[in-house]
Amino acid sequence: MAVSGLIMLGYLVAHLFGNLKIFFGPEEINEYAHWLRVVGAPFFHREWILWAARVLLLAAVVAHGVSAYQLSRRDLKARPTGYAHRRKRASYATRTMRWGGIILALFIVWHILDLTTGTVHSGGFEAEKPYQNIIDTFSTWYGNVIYLVAMLAVGLHIRHGFWSAAQTLGVGSARRDRILKIIANGLALVLTAGFVSIPVAVMTGLVS
Repeated sequence: MAVSGLIMLGYLVAHLFGNLKIFFGPEEINEYAHWLRVVGAPFFHREWILWAARVLLLAAVVAHGVSAYQLSRRDLKARPTGYAHRRKRASYATRTMRWGGIILALFIVWHILDLTTGTVHSGGFEAEKPYQNIIDTFSTWYGNVIYLVAMLAVGLHIRHGFWSAAQTLGVGSARRDRILKIIANGLALVLTAGFVSIPVAVMTGLVS
């Protein structure tokens, strides 16, 4: 779970950098979308690197989901009866990890159908014209609601997940825990704010 989570976190950072190109105009982000399809050429065929990245990301998502299910089952087997006294010892992010994961899984499916395949896209979808595609999506109330809810779930997931991954991989210690929590909070805040800034920019007319 820790390794697959860090792979997805790395993807999110790279994905955010690419998405923020929308603030530099249609040429910038459309050229970036084209580059993603021809990177590695002429040694690699068109979209080979892109598909390799997609396969790796899909494997990470599946591994993360399976790991979450297995850990949940082990937890239930280890403690088949609940505690007599319930206290909220964990943070809000910790308690919502399971639901956050479900929200993100559903969002990934919708996001792919909307901005990758164009199956549920609200406008005239063009594969290498993400600028207009993004504007189309965030010009609908439901596109904004789905995206904003998912990004809040991403922030909570990263906030707890990064710190947990560090503990699992043996990076955490009494000295480093405070620093790791600061990094986790910072990553969650920056990524959430970065992704949220895009629909907000479309809604306010900053990007049009």
